[in-house]
Amino acid sequence: MPKKHNINEVKMIPLGGVGEIGKNMMLVEMAGEILIIDAGVMFPEDDLLGIDLVIPDFSYVKENANRVKGIVLTHGHEDHIGALPYLLKEINVPVFGTKLTLGLVEGKLKEHRINKGRKLKVVNPGSSINVGSFKVDFILVNHSIADTCALAIHTPLGPIIYASDFKFDQTPIDGEVADFHKLAELGDNYPGVLALFADSTNVEREGYTLSEKVVGGTIDDIFRKARNRIVVATFASNIHRVQQIVDAAFKYNRKIAFTGRSMINNIEIARELGYLIIPEDMIVDIRNISNLPDDKIVLLTTGSQGEPMAALTRMARGDHYHINIKDGDTVVISASAIPGNEKLVGQTINQLFKRGANVIYEDISGVHVSGHASQEELKLMLNLVKPEFFVPVHGEFRHLHRHAKLAEEVGIPEKNIYIADIGDVISFTKRRVKKVGEIRAGQVLVDGLGVGDVGNIVLRDRKLLSEDGIIIVVVTIDKKGKILSGPDIITRGFVYIRESEELIAEATSRVEKALAECEANNITEWSVLKSTIRDALNDYIYKKIKRNPMILPIIMQV
Repeated sequence: MPKKHNINEVKMIPLGGVGEIGKNMMLVEMAGEILIIDAGVMFPEDDLLGIDLVIPDFSYVKENANRVKGIVLTHGHEDHIGALPYLLKEINVPVFGTKLTLGLVEGKLKEHRINKGRKLKVVNPGSSINVGSFKVDFILVNHSIADTCALAIHTPLGPIIYASDFKFDQTPIDGEVADFHKLAELGDNYPGVLALFADSTNVEREGYTLSEKVVGGTIDDIFRKARNRIVVATFASNIHRVQQIVDAAFKYNRKIAFTGRSMINNIEIARELGYLIIPEDMIVDIRNISNLPDDKIVLLTTGSQGEPMAALTRMARGDHYHINIKDGDTVVISASAIPGNEKLVGQTINQLFKRGANVIYEDISGVHVSGHASQEELKLMLNLVKPEFFVPVHGEFRHLHRHAKLAEEVGIPEKNIYIADIGDVISFTKRRVKKVGEIRAGQVLVDGLGVGDVGNIVLRDRKLLSEDGIIIVVVTIDKKGKILSGPDIITRGFVYIRESEELIAEATSRVEKALAECEANNITEWSVLKSTIRDALNDYIYKKIKRNPMILPIIMQV
């Protein structure tokens, strides 16, 4: 007999994007079916040594794969689509998004070589789709990437509005103003909006977020005054910003070159889909820019976050393949530092100044505006949709708590506001919102081609290696356990051997004595020999220089 499902209850489960910036992913459960909203990545903090990406834990999705009806995407930023290739290796369901969003997704799937057989379905902003039992409206909003949509998921209890990253720009570059009418209509129509999930990133900023058009004026002013080369670093996905840079280059009769893999890929996709207009004769290959006068060049690059291997950072260090910063260059960093990247950005700016560049960045000019709503826009969203319940998302816990207070200020009762944690099963009925359980959730670390194979123990070892280095002790024994050669001591990241010969000689002597005792007592078990070597070295080294390097005994039998 088929299981009966409660149609008077809807569940929402965040797998990321609450209590953190990035890794956005939300599950909607209704009538036994699951709808996935977004699947993003987060870039690693400093303590995640060697890790490339952090993605959500998909365990619950894999366990319930037969119930997943599809994936709907709000926009094309990495923190919303970056984990899709990893998710689609586990489940093959239709993916719905706007044209630019799916264009960027397709590029990612090709990189991972899993683009064949995938069901990518383009949805126009303002349209509605059916995914299993779910009806979903795509509602145009403004953000720092084109084709961004809030979603309205219709339920028997009323629509749930998922207002992902957004702001309300009254003068957007593409002329596409947010669909205020649809948001207000959902708020006014019976049975009213059940719940609002809304972006909290900029909740600490008062007033309104400035229009993207403001940046255009600043860029024009910079281009007018610059006498030599202009280098502009910005987010590769901010197509509207790129268009304004191209327009300024055209106005001042400059050619434009691109560097940075994500910049080149995104520009190619945006041009192909008609979101970016660049005359063909304006574009020059970066390898040929030395043939042009300095006052005829604009270079558009990645590296606005100070990433060590990004193009701008390499230019600042002087090891870029084709171009390095020189005296008189104007460098524009048209982005704000993502929380945690401030130090890297500061280092890059310092290096650029040291090379003689005139550096223009957010702190001293209007070369960047945020793509996220400030307090007055967040209040406007709440007042437009008039939700019964409110869940702040997309922010650290201080942002979520501040957004909750803002919701109270516009009249939402405290009991109707829920501050979520990753893995919470949040249940909505017409009368209440509450946590009814928890699922396995958290973060999975991606290191190269390995997904989830680096855990706390490996990270702990990497931390130890980075702090105190490693000592490798090599010993060769015969089948009876007699020592034939060694011990030989090799170190990395511990001490400079040529200046520590006495320390290494004494360490070798202590290991020899310990092994001689083992041989005298007929101890041949490898595990005992290894622990004996560690004990002999640990005590001596700590007493001598107060360090605890990792000690790795290697025993070879011949």
